[in-house]
Amino acid sequence: MTARTLKLHPTKHHEPEAHEEELNLSWPERYTSIIGGAMLSYSGLRNIFKSPLSSIIKLGAGGYLLNRGLTGHCELYSRLDEYSSDPVNINIRSSFVIHKPRHEVYAFWRRLDNLPLFMMHLKSVELLTDDRSRWVLKLPTGLTNLTWDAEIVKDKPNEMIGWSSLPGSIIENAGKVRFRDGITGDGTRVDVVITYQPPAGTIGARVARVFNPVFRKMVEKDVQNFKHFMDIDYATEELNYL
Repeated sequence: MTARTLKLHPTKHHEPEAHEEELNLSWPERYTSIIGGAMLSYSGLRNIFKSPLSSIIKLGAGGYLLNRGLTGHCELYSRLDEYSSDPVNINIRSSFVIHKPRHEVYAFWRRLDNLPLFMMHLKSVELLTDDRSRWVLKLPTGLTNLTWDAEIVKDKPNEMIGWSSLPGSIIENAGKVRFRDGITGDGTRVDVVITYQPPAGTIGARVARVFNPVFRKMVEKDVQNFKHFMDIDYATEELNYL
């Protein structure tokens, strides 16, 4: 009988590579970090002799952001004991009275490209069609912008406007504005509801928790700016008339 030789081969266990385990940034965040890092680094190098201290700080921050974006790893996220992937909504509700006729207030808001005139968190709103528009949001960091398309889903002339971002948008945005006659019959009562929802997932939730307080205050202030903007315009018209 011929002896059979049994050859034992060590079992190979697939172990994830270190860099795969360390990836905790989504591609939009990586792009943002790379762009911001490049901008800060360039500014630091350009002014290294004029402002050495601030330039060194910019170079350090720029290098950190570049490394963050290129490697896809954020040490801060790794240290955060935060595992929730539930999206965090930012809901803004506000009501006020504007001293202008209801049809004028409605007509101004119906042109959504007027919104950046008093909403500082919006860089622009471009009208694509009568019902669709392209929104550009300025992040509190000032390093980048986010863009999405939205459409008007409800429109009752002189009464109500409702809009919503299109499916697949990087940020879900929806809003509703109601216009009613003031109690005294003079002016228009405006009820505004605006909702922002960041991308789903752990990273989206973390980012939202970082910017939520700042961004919420920014949007609330912008909504109130509408009353100030319209009332100042009304007062100017009265002065010109006199």
